[in-house]
Amino acid sequence: MRRRGEAPAWEEFLRVWEALTAAAVEPGTVLVVEGERDRRALRRLGYPGTVVLVHRGATLSELTQALAGRHRRVILLTDWDAEGGDLARRLRGFLASGPARLDLEYRRRLARVLRGEVTHVEGLFAWARRMAERSGAPLDHVLAGVAPPPADGPTG
Repeated sequence: MRRRGEAPAWEEFLRVWEALTAAAVEPGTVLVVEGERDRRALRRLGYPGTVVLVHRGATLSELTQALAGRHRRVILLTDWDAEGGDLARRLRGFLASGPARLDLEYRRRLARVLRGEVTHVEGLFAWARRMAERSGAPLDHVLAGVAPPPADGPTG
């Protein structure tokens, strides 16, 4: 039995995911997540772009300097809990004065779609798999029609 609002949430997730994966292959774009489990979840969903981890040993200042020096657009996708929100604000503070364009829109849009069902980026894959199954299609089939090929993949 479908819960109220479930199908629209899944459909909106797919729209957001399609936009995010399209943005991923734009030159100069990088996605920032908190940790390795977040990166793995995004890869399992077919995210084709560059993913940088916040928790990799560098200070936030060092990380943001490196990001601003190498990328034109930084998409922040931190968790949707208090710690993730605080981290997003701190990263925004560091990146606001630099040359890279900071993008928090996907984090906001996913938060609206997920409505608290998922509070950590690492939970996106399991949630998406459940939602795909409830819609009657395996997740890999659903995502095959959404994700663009990797930027360095074959063309034609």
